[in-house]
Amino acid sequence: MTDSSKARANIVVFLAVLTLSALTMVWLFWHHPVKTAIATIAVLAALGVSARLARAIEAESASDLEHSEPSV
Repeated sequence: MTDSSKARANIVVFLAVLTLSALTMVWLFWHHPVKTAIATIAVLAALGVSARLARAIEAESASDLEHSEPSV
């Protein structure tokens, strides 16, 4: 399999997963709008909290590296 056909296959798989995910979300929202909306907000909130925690941890570890003495 050449590199271009591998890349094409990866793109097709990515688009298939993206389409399946979108269709699942639309179906769930159509049949269970309130539950789906609550779950979506909860997932987005969890991702937001994770991003803030990651930034805080990254900033903390960067400041620890600045204040540490270089090893010989």
